[in-house]
Amino acid sequence: MKRLLLCFTSILLALVLCACDGDSPSPGEPPEAFGPVRIGAMKGPTAIGMVHFIENNGGQAEFEIVTTDEIVPLLVQGSIDMAAIPANLAATLYNNTNGAIRVVAVNTLGLNYIMETGDEIRSVEDLRGKIVVTIGKGTTPEITLRHILAQNGIDPDKDITLEFRSEPAEVVAHLKQNGGIAMLPQPFVTTAMDNVEGLREALDLTAEWDRLGSSGTLVTGVFVARADFLERTPEAVLSGILAMYRDSVEWVRANPAEAAPLVEKAGIAPADIAERAIPKCHITFIEGEEMKQTLKAYLGVLFENAPESVGGALPGDDFYVAP
Repeated sequence: MKRLLLCFTSILLALVLCACDGDSPSPGEPPEAFGPVRIGAMKGPTAIGMVHFIENNGGQAEFEIVTTDEIVPLLVQGSIDMAAIPANLAATLYNNTNGAIRVVAVNTLGLNYIMETGDEIRSVEDLRGKIVVTIGKGTTPEITLRHILAQNGIDPDKDITLEFRSEPAEVVAHLKQNGGIAMLPQPFVTTAMDNVEGLREALDLTAEWDRLGSSGTLVTGVFVARADFLERTPEAVLSGILAMYRDSVEWVRANPAEAAPLVEKAGIAPADIAERAIPKCHITFIEGEEMKQTLKAYLGVLFENAPESVGGALPGDDFYVAP
């Protein structure tokens, strides 16, 4: 996530002026004029739910599974029409492209877990006075953890020590060598449990966020579309795309063993890791008014704690699209 934030902040200014240009046809052309919808996703958990869609779309969609560094220019320049990306990135792109990016569904809830090699941590309160090794300094993992701590009466600057590493693999290496407590996202949680003796899942931060009540639901990933694509796409076509994606999510959740080889084929994660991680990735598909209220509440928390994490302002109501 840290690399992602660095990436898009450095390139958005260069790309925003061409956000509505490129080879895409002008609004009003029939859908057959621009062929299959072009969909992108990052190589990570936010793409897992679409693997059945990738394999079974009847030629109605073309997919690109890319790195975090590649997804922003592809989407902003119009090389792809829709994409699965982090929720705060979607809000930032909306703010930095004059509304050229819109959200049509939430596809992933929280991915982060508190892990420990001991048996001390049974509640958020048990983190008081502890050292927690994690990633994502200044980005949504830290913001999420700090919000949960503060809402549980723990001052994240005084009552706990956060030690940051640059990537999940470094956190896993630390746990293997030293033990202790760490925050990790899936599927690195599954990888860590294979490599660190005695490691256990202490807290699911999605569940802890839900317990707060007033903070809505923790969101990681969303499915977005370019505004110009939405303008020239009949509602029936958009609804059909979303239905195929929704069916894919439901199939993946119900069939992790069968989905795992597809996850590996897409270059997202090894099949043996994916099969065990899928039930813990909180893959979902939320659309319509529920999507709007869920995402709006989450972005509101991010904005309150770190306005820059959503591009400096909360998106307008036109950010949320409900076909």
